[in-house]
Amino acid sequence: MKAFDKLSQIVKLILQFFFGWLISGVYRIVKGVQTNNIVTIIVGIVALISGIGNVIFWVVDFITILLSNKITVLA
Repeated sequence: MKAFDKLSQIVKLILQFFFGWLISGVYRIVKGVQTNNIVTIIVGIVALISGIGNVIFWVVDFITILLSNKITVLA
């Protein structure tokens, strides 16, 4: 996740726009494993397997990247 965090804001926004449905869940799972946070891992899994979770996190992550240049909600 360090590689994703180091990208420029415009690159993150482009990646989030096209691949946000995948990035949202994977980012949270990896971040949860790195910090030993089981809730973040579960949220990442739910984001990956549920259709509505994908849409919600896609929008939320796009907004947080736009405003703060990082994924912050439940991550």
